[in-house]
Amino acid sequence: MTTPQQYQAPTADAFLMGGGGAPTAKFPNPGTIVGGRITEKPTVEQQRDISTSEPKFWSDGNPMMQLVVTVQTEERDPEIEDDDGRRRLFVKGQMKNAVADAVRAVGGKGLEVGGTLTVTYSHDGQAKQRGFNPPKQYTATYALAANVALNTPDPTVGQQYAPQAQQYAAPAPAPQALPQVPGLTPEQIQAAMANPATAALLAQQQAAAAAGQQAMAPAPTAPADVPQF
Repeated sequence: MTTPQQYQAPTADAFLMGGGGAPTAKFPNPGTIVGGRITEKPTVEQQRDISTSEPKFWSDGNPMMQLVVTVQTEERDPEIEDDDGRRRLFVKGQMKNAVADAVRAVGGKGLEVGGTLTVTYSHDGQAKQRGFNPPKQYTATYALAANVALNTPDPTVGQQYAPQAQQYAAPAPAPQALPQVPGLTPEQIQAAMANPATAALLAQQQAAAAAGQQAMAPAPTAPADVPQF
């Protein structure tokens, strides 16, 4: 007979849409990292045998439980149809200890939706019995949901100030008048002004011409004496 501890009811979305939830996170080799923002409330369920799918129990008869955490990763598996990157972490054994330590390190009381959990398969431990695979060892980091939200940039910031920035933009400088050089077209003069040496020479010529015109200008006539009566 199945007890409430041995059966984990599916979420409303999983029951409606069908399927067994997000794909299971895989840790094939040491150094593999799986993590991301927690997308739904973590659940606790009884572990099941990989081969028979039968519920697992400890030697004293108590059920072997595990924590199921769904995180939004950057992974995309072409063999999974409509893969959105979500992965389920089955937190148990040594991984449970690593995750608990990560939560305590940031002053958290547990995993929460919006927090970021990252798990790394660091190395292999010592096999307890000959012929058995060595147990995988994990490390974990966790960021509180409040800290994740605080450090996530708001995409609307800056956009609301863009029109004001355009409104008060500095006016474009007025085009500089080109000097008049006999025998040269405006295009040729503009090309010459692009060269600093040529521009300086033209400026000297313009200054000399202006000084010559001023020297050739007639001197002002003094007013005639007005007779006194």
